[in-house]
Amino acid sequence: MKLIIAMIQPHKIEDVKKKLYEAEVFKMTVSTATGCGQQKGYSETYRGVITEVNLLKKTRLEIAVNDNFVKPTVDAIVAGAKTGSIGDGKIFVLPLEQCIRIRTGETGGEAIG
Repeated sequence: MKLIIAMIQPHKIEDVKKKLYEAEVFKMTVSTATGCGQQKGYSETYRGVITEVNLLKKTRLEIAVNDNFVKPTVDAIVAGAKTGSIGDGKIFVLPLEQCIRIRTGETGGEAIG
């Protein structure tokens, strides 16, 4: 079992969801995050005051998958999120020690579904 965490551009979430559904990955957690990487932010002027904005809006996806779904899931995220520009995001694949479905008490791969 693996936990896949992806940080993507907010406007790409619908494209990523479509690609994930095509790869038969239907379960995910989506949240809003802020952060910076190579983009380093930007400057904006508001009422004559220059402000450095270095924490940019991102969308964070968390998807728990069984080992045979890791590659299709990662490929789907890349296909949906890639624009070829700096700031497309990152994907992290972490080992998932245990998963428990609260409703039924199932554990491991059966709990992921």
